[in-house]
Amino acid sequence: MSHKVHPKIFRIKGIADWLSHGYYGKDPKKNLKEDFIIRDFLKKKLKDFNVEKIEIERFSDKMNIIIYSSRPGLIIGRGGEGVERLRLITLKEVFKKNKLTLKELRDLSKRTKMEIKEVSNPWASAELVGQWVAQKIEKRNPFRKTIKQAIEKVMVNRNIKGVKFEISGRLDGSQIARKECLEKGRLPRQTIRADIDYALTEARCTYGTIGIKVWIYKGEIFEQ
Repeated sequence: MSHKVHPKIFRIKGIADWLSHGYYGKDPKKNLKEDFIIRDFLKKKLKDFNVEKIEIERFSDKMNIIIYSSRPGLIIGRGGEGVERLRLITLKEVFKKNKLTLKELRDLSKRTKMEIKEVSNPWASAELVGQWVAQKIEKRNPFRKTIKQAIEKVMVNRNIKGVKFEISGRLDGSQIARKECLEKGRLPRQTIRADIDYALTEARCTYGTIGIKVWIYKGEIFEQ
């Protein structure tokens, strides 16, 4: 059996960074658990809002939660009321699962800020492309036709050099599970300087779960 590593892990601090970073104080275990609860809750809550990633920045006196989405207007709401409501229910979730006291909750609420940023080109994001394919498969669209459409939409972008899809499960409801791969363009996996965006998404169908892996190659980045 081969040992497979997430493409981003090799590139940390070179051409990529962690999604949680900053000052974690004297109790990093508690703060990291807090990050996990926040990210897990927001991913479930914003499942249909095309969220690419959730970054958490920590400082000694404040915490920023940055949500990247291709549909930011739906999250922000009228006059920003959607963001404030989302911030409050997220803090309530942390209060319940991390077993905070009321004093700790009030302190966390004062120093927590939530931002919504727009993803300008969703077809250059492996996560958003994977979500789009998963939504189509859940609506019973043929998987091969859907992936070919996704490949064409991704390769239209000039900065994209190559794309690969790997889909596995009971494809189109077949009795026996199998795996199929489709790719187009270049996808060099031998050099760490290759900027490869990777994502794993799942389509929840009546006949079972379909796993979708997406690799998007955006050229090479040389460290300064």
